[in-house]
Amino acid sequence: MSETPRSRETAGDTSTGLPQRRTGHAFAHTPHRSDSRTPQTPRGARQPGPGGRPGTTPPVPGRPATLLRRASTAPAPRALAALCALCFALFALITWQVLVSGPLLTLDAGLSRVLVRTVPDEVTQRLSDLGNVPVAVPVLVFAVVYAARRGNRLGAAAAALAMALVPALVVPLKDWTGRPGPLEPWAAGYYPSGHTATAFVAYTAAALLVTPYLRVRWPLPLAAALTVLTATGLILRGYHWPLDVLASLLMCTPLLLVVHRCAARPVGPPA
Repeated sequence: MSETPRSRETAGDTSTGLPQRRTGHAFAHTPHRSDSRTPQTPRGARQPGPGGRPGTTPPVPGRPATLLRRASTAPAPRALAALCALCFALFALITWQVLVSGPLLTLDAGLSRVLVRTVPDEVTQRLSDLGNVPVAVPVLVFAVVYAARRGNRLGAAAAALAMALVPALVVPLKDWTGRPGPLEPWAAGYYPSGHTATAFVAYTAAALLVTPYLRVRWPLPLAAALTVLTATGLILRGYHWPLDVLASLLMCTPLLLVVHRCAARPVGPPA
């Protein structure tokens, strides 16, 4: 039996030739495609790395979770500007009515006469005290320190600045308008309500700072409840007209919208 060239080459180069593909059972069930594309299996879909190791699965395209979280919580710039413009317009309207003793003041006085002293002073006095600086401001200070230690220094600075702007806005307006009080017509300086502004900014800004780090969402409803209770106590006790309270809410809403936008930043996992 004569040797063929293929058999002689195989016999003589067993140690130096390139390895030949075996056709044993290990390759008997390997799927083949007629179009020469990679088989749709986990092993075939993964490309080897530089060192021959299996490559890693590429990440799923998309925006990072923190950015999605920020986009879902921060108000849109156009909506923010529109709401601020609405608040400024309504505040300017009420202030103009106070300066010229317009018809809104007649309605305001009638509503106040119906509401004042309908609840015992012991109750309304305690509600009014929620807007005192020694009561409301320490709550905000705690939230500012907490947010700053967690890394949200921009939100903490915005909240502190909003609180500092409250007396800077309220005191000149009180001197300018000189509106008397419901139970003290001889006094002046009741418009707008400083207690309402203090409670609104302190409690709401504190809630905006701590909410991203909590698993619960009760701080904002609690802040709204405290603000409403303060405003109700001031009106029922006769410390302020209803328009005084409404004007403070309108004046401080743009400040809190800015705090909301500054505080809505990527944060770590809730505590």
